[in-house]
Amino acid sequence: MKLEMSAEEVVTQIKQLGEQGESLNKKKVKQSNPVLMQHALYYFPTWEHAVREIESPLNP
Repeated sequence: MKLEMSAEEVVTQIKQLGEQGESLNKKKVKQSNPVLMQHALYYFPTWEHAVREIESPLNP
């Protein structure tokens, strides 16, 4: 897999989706943004772990 995003960019994009009121449901994101999903699953063990990263105090 060719990496086009860093882990930080993945978290930033997930955060932006949430701020825009978009669903963070795994199935919906996989359909609407498969590249983001691929990268999230490359850097994090599950989609849920990636989403939890936006709630981390290290990612204000």
